[in-house]
Amino acid sequence: MNDEIYKLCEKLIPSTYVQQGREARHTHENKIRILLEHKKWPEDGWDDDTIELLLQELATMDSNNFGGNCGVGEREARIASSLVAKRHFRLGHGIGRSGDIAAIQPKAAGSSIMMKLTNAMALDCLRVTGVRSTAACFVVPLATGMSLVLCFLALRQKRPQAKYIIWPRIDQKTCFKSILTAGYEPVIIENRLEGDELRTDLDEIQKKILELGAENILCVFSTTSCFAPRVPDKVEEIAEMCKKYEVPHVINNAYGVQSSKCMHLIQQAARVGRVDAFVQSTDKNFMVPVGGSIIAGFDAQFVDKISQTFPGRASASPSIDLFITFLSLGANGYKKLLKERKEMYSYLGTELAKVAEAHGEKFLNMAHNPISMAITLSKEGEDSGKAVTQLGSMLFKRCVSGARVVAPGSSKTIGSHTFPNYGAHSDSYPNAYLTAAAAIGITKQDVDLFCKRLDKVLGQWHGQGKSQSVQNHVAEGTS
Repeated sequence: MNDEIYKLCEKLIPSTYVQQGREARHTHENKIRILLEHKKWPEDGWDDDTIELLLQELATMDSNNFGGNCGVGEREARIASSLVAKRHFRLGHGIGRSGDIAAIQPKAAGSSIMMKLTNAMALDCLRVTGVRSTAACFVVPLATGMSLVLCFLALRQKRPQAKYIIWPRIDQKTCFKSILTAGYEPVIIENRLEGDELRTDLDEIQKKILELGAENILCVFSTTSCFAPRVPDKVEEIAEMCKKYEVPHVINNAYGVQSSKCMHLIQQAARVGRVDAFVQSTDKNFMVPVGGSIIAGFDAQFVDKISQTFPGRASASPSIDLFITFLSLGANGYKKLLKERKEMYSYLGTELAKVAEAHGEKFLNMAHNPISMAITLSKEGEDSGKAVTQLGSMLFKRCVSGARVVAPGSSKTIGSHTFPNYGAHSDSYPNAYLTAAAAIGITKQDVDLFCKRLDKVLGQWHGQGKSQSVQNHVAEGTS
């Protein structure tokens, strides 16, 4: 509402009342002005009314919401369902243009502003959470695996002769399939067992670089956040090695933003060596629906090259979700969640160790993994692997999600590669085990309920001598 409209309102009701309403609206508009002026993540979270006001104002700037618009193109952001229109705040044009996902759309000024602000707040977030020297980033409507593919394809333009990606093994299909999807030959580096932890074999990485030739390697593909007993790669040392041999380095930081340790590793790696890009999931770090990632790096030109590699424009949904969440939480709200997560990590470790000890199991020492932890699962007999798997079923039947059980001996073929002992990140990890993670948003109630149910299930599981008896307990359901 402009000055003229307020003056007209004063002809209908007393001017003091109009002024009061005007000042209330000015409070909302002042927050919006500061965001547009500074392009920074607000320190304090906004109320829903202010966020909705901004989204409504942005939507009116898109051509599909113009009162007298006459659209005769093949894509005019026409939305058949009013529910769908409401779900997207009438922002129907998506983000980017056919040649660049970060480009401005002439028909969608509002959507383009939203995209730019989201990317700016994402950059601010990465810096605030520990990677202070991040030069640029953008939100892409792809989950982590396909976002990594995009990074590899951008590197291909710089290294067209490369055939290989060196990859310290982590048993998550997404990571491995991103290499295959990009058309590269994975060079799998088996992890070293150090104590209870699986850690990076730096000597083997260097050996493969020298053996294959640096010019034939697209990149070293390392990992920060991961399931125990694997721990974050030694990304600082890898970065130094990549700098020495002039080999690119891409980091899978899928759920590492929530961990100050993971973010510090990336910052240090960039300081002492080479990091070309690092990728993080939006849903795993910011509690939004699945479907987005943040691709970031320390060379703004290369990050721009990655965005230009994306073929066509894309859905704005992940950006809208993250835009709303950034404004709703504010930097202080997110820092509070990170502090609570770290506290719950310690609490989960303490309580899980108690349960393990009570049932004669070992709490594995995962000092270098800041999110995930594990306990052994001891079961004798020929069907021990099957029994371990059934323990996972028992927990799932009791509404425990996210816990993973891994039994030695199973193998899995992905593409043309067969992984012995799949799930354990190693050909020969000595124990069957169960993992649990203290991820962002976890509460004390979650920990207490999980440990209570695990305690009961382990008691039943250890009390059974035959797998058939275990199956009977699975059938009991959630009791």
